[in-house]
Amino acid sequence: MIMITGGSFQGKIKFAAEHFNINKNDILSGENCRFDNVFSAKCVSNFQYLIKRLIENKIDPVEFTQKLCRDNPKAVIIINEIGCGIIPIEKSERIWREQTGRAGCIVAEKASAVIRICCGIPTIIKGEIK
Repeated sequence: MIMITGGSFQGKIKFAAEHFNINKNDILSGENCRFDNVFSAKCVSNFQYLIKRLIENKIDPVEFTQKLCRDNPKAVIIINEIGCGIIPIEKSERIWREQTGRAGCIVAEKASAVIRICCGIPTIIKGEIK
């Protein structure tokens, strides 16, 4: 598993495409994909929105992410950093941030490489890019 993280619009998908042989058809968006499709996807982008949808559908994001790591260990997971900045007033937004952080930690732990992209520039946090 590969995890790519960073802020919005920092070049995460472009980096994944260039370094991990991923094309547009290989990428599922967490915003609107079927939950069960992530278990066989080559790449899942907007993982933070998948977590939000899981919460809305009363599916445990931690259990779901653990299953994803077990069932699809070669996936590339692209997740935006959403835990920085001002803490949201709305409780549901705080829960979303917390659950996204927990899921991100699970993916990072299981990943062979974790890469942070800022301004299109990769920083390897864990592992190496092959």
